[in-house]
Amino acid sequence: MATFVVTAEYVSINSVDLTSYVRSATLELNADPVEFTNMASSGAREYKIGLKQGTLNVELNQDYANSASATDQAVWAMFNTGTNVTFEVRPTSAGVGVTNPKYTGSVVPVNYPAVGGSVGDAAIVSLSWPTSGAVARATS
Repeated sequence: MATFVVTAEYVSINSVDLTSYVRSATLELNADPVEFTNMASSGAREYKIGLKQGTLNVELNQDYANSASATDQAVWAMFNTGTNVTFEVRPTSAGVGVTNPKYTGSVVPVNYPAVGGSVGDAAIVSLSWPTSGAVARATS
């Protein structure tokens, strides 16, 4: 069994490579259980997979530099458009392959904590954006 240590995830949102700002990233995928229990279920509940949903959680180091790829300008542009944006995440920044699959789809930029933090702490931006539509997985 192969094991894995996260050291360099790749994260691109709205075609902006944010990897150099990412502190952590999680793509969480879920499906609603739909119950189909009936009199022939032998006293046990039966389920099938219903609607799927997901959330892209990304924690970034804040950067207010005058650059379209800096955290503030990039995330503000995504949040301010009012439309869904595409994403791609991979376990590492290496090329896509069977041991480094890419997950792609769209997210809804519903929050942007633009300014905040405590004295002496790193300025961090925590995004939690729901997916919209299907998420795809590819190995090539």
